[in-house]
Parts: sequence; structure tokens; C-alpha cells
Amino acid sequence: MPKISEFYGIKIYIYWNDNQHHKLPHFHAYYSEHIAAFDLKGNLLIGKMPKRAKKLIKAWALEKSSELMYAWTCAEELKALPVIEGLK
Repeated sequence: MPKISEFYGIKIYIYWNDNQHHKLPHFHAYYSEHIAAFDLKGNLLIGKMPKRAKKLIKAWALEKSSELMYAWTCAEELKALPVIEGLK
């Protein structure tokens, strides 16, 4: 699994060629037993995430939007994914 970031116990992944389920650029977030997919602006697409974690994910996504788009492009082209710094 290509993990691209981790912060406050939240792990963020983008999968190669993963456009069959959601059809738009997105990433997957894992926090404890919670799993969800978010668009690149941090909006929840599917799954469940605690309110506090959703706020952190959205803040991170907005801060890292250009890096996330680059990572998505790399995933579509089956290239190595960059590591994106987490929230501090």
C-alpha cells in the first residue's frame, strides 16, 4: 500500500490506477478502526471518520492540495508516489 502521509494517527494512502470506484481524484484515510475516502479538497466521499479526524484531514488536504494533485497524477501514470508532509 502506498502511504503518502501520516499525522496524528491518521494514515493517508493513494492507490495506483484507483479510479474505478470513485471516478474522481481522491485519497483514502485510516484512523484507528475508521476508513474513509476523501476528494482532494478533504470532503468525505464514502466511509466514516470521527469529527475531529475529518477536520484534520480537511485542513491537511487544503494545505497540500497541489501536492495531492501531483500524487494523484503519479498514481494514474503508475509512477512512484511522493511522500507529503503531515500536519504539525
